[in-house]
Amino acid sequence: MKTSYALALGAVLLAGGGYAAWREFGASKNQDQAAQTPPVPVTTAMSKTADVPVYLRGIGTVQALNAVEVHPQVGGVLLDVPVREGQDVKKGDTLAVIDPRPYKAALDKAQAQLQQDQAQLENAQADLKRYSSLARSDFASRQQVDTQQSSVSRFQGVIAADNAAIEDAQLNLGFCVLHAPMDGRVGLRRVDPGNLIQANSTGPGILSVTQVHPIAVLFTLPEGDLPRVRSASAHGQLTVLADSSDGRDELARGTLLTADNAVNASSGTIRFKAEFPNADDRLTPGQFVSTRLLVDTAHGITIPHEAVQHGQSGLYVFTVKPDKTADQRDIQLAYDDGTVAVVGKGVDEGEQVIVSGQTRVSAGGRVNPQDQTRSAQR
Repeated sequence: MKTSYALALGAVLLAGGGYAAWREFGASKNQDQAAQTPPVPVTTAMSKTADVPVYLRGIGTVQALNAVEVHPQVGGVLLDVPVREGQDVKKGDTLAVIDPRPYKAALDKAQAQLQQDQAQLENAQADLKRYSSLARSDFASRQQVDTQQSSVSRFQGVIAADNAAIEDAQLNLGFCVLHAPMDGRVGLRRVDPGNLIQANSTGPGILSVTQVHPIAVLFTLPEGDLPRVRSASAHGQLTVLADSSDGRDELARGTLLTADNAVNASSGTIRFKAEFPNADDRLTPGQFVSTRLLVDTAHGITIPHEAVQHGQSGLYVFTVKPDKTADQRDIQLAYDDGTVAVVGKGVDEGEQVIVSGQTRVSAGGRVNPQDQTRSAQR
């Protein structure tokens, strides 16, 4: 009996010792495997304190600040269009010439009629003077004097009508030469010289002139942004940036002119108008652009937007510890413009944050960091 108990006890002790040895061997093996696991290559960037502009983003369309469709005010044969298509013109430059000969003849006729009527007026005035003198000596009746006075008044009215006819003829003659109403750029010509054109037609004009220096952009923002825009405008004129339609290239910088006087109830948006110098002609009427309206500046710890990760409990980033292991940090953002994120809580200045390679990184895992700036230089 004692012998059996001793054997059983020995077996238990032997089994326990074997399990302990196996566990120690397994732990040692796991440590060796962990030590042999290569670090994950990642790209990092240094967090830093900076000012980040705060933009309200919208979409817009470039529009000429002023646009004029050039229509003739008199009819006739179009003799000449002395400007080139696409030419920049100054206010007062000649755009088109209509055959002036019919209108010059009408002016000459009106002036000749005036001379004829002036001669008749002078004769009537001389007769009136004679009749008035004879009436004082009772050699002419009062009725004759009154009749002659009526003739003088009638010719004076005729003279006034003649002067009006001359002014009308002069205007029509002046309308034969069409001038640029403003500084601008000539569009494509729609009527060629030699064609007979009609006055005040409802169809397309001879050509168009658009003012492109400066130029305007109409863009929309959600109606909820309007109070923020008004608050920022109270501190001065706001800057507007016009970007390419894909948002990659900045095309021009301008200033906000005004907001529309009503919100579009169907879309819940409101339109704004901005003005751009457009000295380099990068904006063209009808062009589609993305817009950024600068309303504020955020100050704080900044990190690249790519460093921010989304988890079940919120936003987080991976930082690199001095021993080159990853540390997962929950963060709160004050602002993120899609390029730079301003961290409100969770990251301090001068820390390394991982901006690429996060999919293979785990908290506490070894990493092989490479600075983003150096990678870009290579």
